[in-house]
Parts: sequence; structure tokens; C-alpha cells
Amino acid sequence: MKNFINLLLIALLSAGLTLGVYKYFFEKQIVVQEQTEKDSFYVPTANNVTNTKLYAAENTDFTSAAQETVDAVVHVKNTAIKTYVDPWEQILYGTNRGRQYTQVGTGSGVIISPDGYIITNYHVVANATEIQITLNNKQEYKAKLIGGDEAIDIALVKIEADGLPYITFADSDQVKLGEWVLAVGNPYNLTSTVTAGIVSAKGRDLGNQNRIESYIQTDAAVNPGNSGGALVNTRGELVGINSAITSQTGSYIGYSFAVPSNIAKKVVEDLVEFGDVQRAYLGVKIIELNGENYKQLKADVSEGIYINSVVDNGAAKAAGLKNGDIIVKINGVKISKFSDLNGQLNAHRPGQTVDVTVLRNGNNLDIPVLLKNEFGNEIYNKTDYIDNVLGLDVSPLSTSDQKKWQINYGLKINSIKNRTFADNGIQKGDMILAVDKMKVNDVDDLEQYLKKSSSKDYVTIQILKSNGTVEYVPFKF
Repeated sequence: MKNFINLLLIALLSAGLTLGVYKYFFEKQIVVQEQTEKDSFYVPTANNVTNTKLYAAENTDFTSAAQETVDAVVHVKNTAIKTYVDPWEQILYGTNRGRQYTQVGTGSGVIISPDGYIITNYHVVANATEIQITLNNKQEYKAKLIGGDEAIDIALVKIEADGLPYITFADSDQVKLGEWVLAVGNPYNLTSTVTAGIVSAKGRDLGNQNRIESYIQTDAAVNPGNSGGALVNTRGELVGINSAITSQTGSYIGYSFAVPSNIAKKVVEDLVEFGDVQRAYLGVKIIELNGENYKQLKADVSEGIYINSVVDNGAAKAAGLKNGDIIVKINGVKISKFSDLNGQLNAHRPGQTVDVTVLRNGNNLDIPVLLKNEFGNEIYNKTDYIDNVLGLDVSPLSTSDQKKWQINYGLKINSIKNRTFADNGIQKGDMILAVDKMKVNDVDDLEQYLKKSSSKDYVTIQILKSNGTVEYVPFKF
């Protein structure tokens, strides 16, 4: 009995000791583990945000956007007739005969209306003698070029069809960095190709002096043949027209660029309504602020557009903008560099009003500005350009003039402000027939010829005088 009691006491002591050790060591370890989990929950906040974004990306419905847009993106085939003149043949045989050959280019386009209006890049259809459109269902159509703008690289063509699938425009100002986008097009003649990426940057300028640039940059794969195709958001809305890639090989390496939908939409509306693109100007001379010059200019901020001077007849002066003002927003959109400003101006036309936010003496001021064109007018007129470049006021030939001279083309000179023409004996009532042997049918022709020739030293203008003689006047720009 005594031995049993001793064994019981020993067992109780052992149990107590075991429980004490467990309490001291193991329960304390559990508390430490709970504290660690609590710290990991609160401290790495960025990781929690990242995990949330990854979860959202995995559940983004790309299939819906792809299905809604793929039938509205078309294949564009551009056929051009070129002439090759052999310089040695000219030297040896004194002949100017050229050999004609056919050049074929391909790209993509986006149907933007059920009755067959299609938007594409200007470089896809430039100099085309024939444009062929192939829909996603393999139907083929001949297209008519409505117009285009080389500086923005947007063109509009039309096919005779109805009830077509089309893509609606989104507000590209609302596109966010990191937002998912799809590029839909026909790279390497592979029809109906869809690639995905994110918006990498906005307001990107590639430094092309011949173009007005404010691109959306994306890492969606874009290759030759994608030009003119759609960049859409996950709702299947058009946010841009794919236009360019940056690559040493000519193929995609991670960067591609699209004309924002707001700019593209404005261009096609201008082409339909006016037959030409209406460019809005603020009428200011500007400096882009950066980390070096803002102190020299005594500016309060290191980014924005510094107004160095205002033009007398420009929109800025009429609205009350002043030298030293810093443009920081237009219509609520941040302006930090030239391309941001270009993007907003390219999305508007003369006669429209924009809200310009400027920093003046440390204060933000919202100033409504009624935009004008480069000639200080609120309403665009094609003759403005001709008047300012040539110094001539012109108008179409009357029916009586056409009958008298037996011609159905040309423009009549109503007044002369440029002495170049007066010194060559040109008078009011004489008629412009051609520019560098290109027949002038109307005001549109003359405007386009002058714009295309503006990089030349001079052009030769053929003029039919009222006495029946023909004069050739060299005109220097």
C-alpha cells in the first residue's frame, strides 16, 4: 500500500512537471507564432495590394472583349503603281522612260460604323491606287479613301456595306496606367490576331519631326500588319489605333504605340464634316519645364508648360493667358510635357472651348479658352491657308468662265497680296491651272498640293491669264 501511494505521488509530480514545462515552453511558442502572423498581415501592405491586383487580373474576361471586337477589325490591302526611272538609261540614251511596277502593302483597319466607315493608319493607305478590305468572314470590298492626316497618321476609308459589326470609341483620357488592353489586328497577314498587355505610358513622343505625337504606349505584342488595328479595353471599347513599334529588328520587342481614341475620333469627324483636319492652336510660345530649367525660369513647379510669350491674334491672348503662366491642366487632364499639350489640342478643333488651368503667382487659375486656328480664326476655311501661303484669294471657276475657256478645272484669282505674282504680271481674274504639273480641280487640290510641297524650295504654278496666254510662276515658300 505504501509503495502504491509513493508511485501515485511520483506520477502526480511528473504530470505537474510536464504540464509546467508545456505551459512555459510550448504555449509561449504559440503566442510568438500568432504575433508573427499579425505582423505579416499589417506590415507588407504592398504585397496585399499586389495579391488583390493579381487576383483581379486572373479574373479579367479577355474572351468577351475579343469576341466583341475581332469581327470589327479588317485586313487592309494597299496596291500602288510605282514608276522606276533608271538614271543610267537617262545618261546613256537620253530617255525618261520609266518602268512601272506594282507595290502591295498590308495592314489593319477598324470598322467604326455599321454603314462601312473604317479607320486605319495614314501610312497603311498612303499613295494607294486601290484599297481592298477583307472582313473577318472573308468577304472582300473595294474601299474609297475619304481622307487622311499624315501628321497624326490616321486615315478614313469607306466600303459600300450595311449592318456591319463595329467598335465604339472610349474616352482615352480616362485610360489608366496598368490597365489591361487588347491589340486586335492582322500581323504578318495572320487574320484575327488578339494579344493582351497593359498600358505602359501615356502622352509618349517618339521624336518624329514630321508627326504630331501623343501616343498610348502598351506592351501588347504589335508587329508589322497590326498598323491601323484596334487597341481596346476589357469592355471591347476602342482606346487607340495601333500605329508604331520601337524595334531595331522591325518586329515587336516589348514596346508598341497607339494613337489615342480621342484624337482618332476627332480626325475622322473632321474628315467627314470638313474634308480636312482642323488644327487648334493656343497661340503661345512655350517651354517644357524640367528639373534644370524651372529654377532659371523662377517657376514654382518642375513640370508643366511655361508660356514664354503669347501671339497677338491667338486664342491665349484673347482668353487672358499671360507670359509666365504655367499650363498644368487642360479640361482636368494633367499637362506635364509637350506631348500632353499636343494630345489635348489634337482632340479639339477651332471654335471649341477648353478649360486651361494655369499656375500664376502661386495660384491655380481655371481659364476658359476659345480655340482658334493658326490664322487666328475660330472657323476653318480652306482659303485661309491659300491666302496665308500664296497671298492669293481664290474661288472656283464660274460656269461662264468654264465655257469661255473650255476647261472644267482651275481656280480664279480674286485678289493678290504677294508681290511675287504681281511682279510676274499676274492680275485679278487670271486662273490657277496646276502646281508642279498637278492639275488643280478645286480648293482642296490646291491646299493639299501646297502642303505636300511645303518642304521643297519652290513650286511652279501654271496660270492662265485673262488674255489667253499661259504663265509659269516659280513660287518660293
